[in-house]
Amino acid sequence: MTTTATAPPDASRTYPSLRAAWIPLAALCLAFFVEMVDNTLLSIALPTIGRDLGSGTTALQWVTGAYSLTFGGLLLTAGSMADRLGRRRVLLVGLAVFGLLSLGVAAVTTAGQLITLRAGLGIAAAAMAPITNSLVFRLFDDKALRMRAMTLMIVVGMSGFVLGPLLGGTALAHARWQWLLLVNAPIALIAAVGVRLGVPADRPQDLTRDKLDLPGAALSVATIGLACYALTSGVEHGWLSAATLASVLGAVAAGIAFVTHERRSRAPMLDLKLFGNGVVRGAAIAQIGTAIAMAAVMFGLILHFQYAYGWSPVRAGLANLPLILTMIVATPLSEWLASRFGHRVACLVGAACLAGSLAGLSWGVSHGYVAIAACMVVMTVGLRTVMTICAIALVDAMPANRTSIGTALNDTAQEVGTSIGTAVVGTLIAALVTTQLPAGTWSDGLVASFFHGERITYAVLAVVVGLVAAVGALTLSDSRLTEEPAGQE
Repeated sequence: MTTTATAPPDASRTYPSLRAAWIPLAALCLAFFVEMVDNTLLSIALPTIGRDLGSGTTALQWVTGAYSLTFGGLLLTAGSMADRLGRRRVLLVGLAVFGLLSLGVAAVTTAGQLITLRAGLGIAAAAMAPITNSLVFRLFDDKALRMRAMTLMIVVGMSGFVLGPLLGGTALAHARWQWLLLVNAPIALIAAVGVRLGVPADRPQDLTRDKLDLPGAALSVATIGLACYALTSGVEHGWLSAATLASVLGAVAAGIAFVTHERRSRAPMLDLKLFGNGVVRGAAIAQIGTAIAMAAVMFGLILHFQYAYGWSPVRAGLANLPLILTMIVATPLSEWLASRFGHRVACLVGAACLAGSLAGLSWGVSHGYVAIAACMVVMTVGLRTVMTICAIALVDAMPANRTSIGTALNDTAQEVGTSIGTAVVGTLIAALVTTQLPAGTWSDGLVASFFHGERITYAVLAVVVGLVAAVGALTLSDSRLTEEPAGQE
């Protein structure tokens, strides 16, 4: 049974087309956009924040680190809660908390307060991220419509991630840095209204009746949180420092305890038997590869444009536009690859694009912006192909009452990959160039050294990303469903 966008949402109804579902789709895309853009929005404003609050470099690192740490650590827990308590309900709570906490920036006077606020925003974002994608599956019965909607969500989300520095740099030219967070409040409100009006309420049969696995949730948070912190600490304090080694050992111990507990639990938070499904396992692995590539390029090119080239934040943000434009225009190519050759082969082609673009960057960083932009285009074709197909394949392979934990697993894989990519670039640049990148105009010698470090870094990443993404792609199915039936647009 179907309904129109003007009809009241009903748990037993779905939408016949993307156009009919424009209200809930717009709301879900808006929620996904704001949580993704918040990952990178403040990166441009860190020098301004440091001067305003009188904070040091370590504190500024935690302004962004606190958000990513709580966000990545709680994704699985939030997805598990949504599958039990109701996906729309948890999303609405997350949007409310996100909006209210964003207003709290007006009262911030110290770096410690801002770090605490950012940690809270990360928690709220974790309650939103896996649910926005899983709710797309509830809007449509038709798998082709689901793929089109998921494609739209991914394009919007990645646009937010890439546009964060550009939007932040532009806003700082006209307003105080606090407005970068204050603007989240009205956006969250609009998204909540759209979700309330357009997304059907959860049906009891669509949720799992298992009790919430609190020990599993705590162990997953500890495992992912300590692992992500270990990567950050390795770059900041050194890989043999006490903090880094303690974090690594703690993550390993918590991970072993998590696996042991989930295997014995009657109602596990994450049923490890799901990884016996090659599609679930392969999609998660491939997503780690895409996130490593995306984070490494974003982090590395921000340094490249602003430091080595001496570009302003706004100009550096504009330099990332090939990623956004290609993400949009590559849709027909990615869909053709999947429909012509199947998901497995299409993702292998995407993996080759990722590896090839990174190898190209190892040459292009010392040959000007045009060469870099060409590599960014090839990379985005790979990202667009692998990310969309794997997100669809992973969630579609999950049981109907576990879609939120499926999207949480997808997001967690990407968050882990993001941490790895950033850590690899940070570590290699520190080892090959310098541990302290000076502000202002660089000397010719430092620029040459930086280019040399980039060449080695991207060459290493080409091998790592190519292997990880290809290994994951090999276990996907030969499904070729990408076309939307006639009359469904």
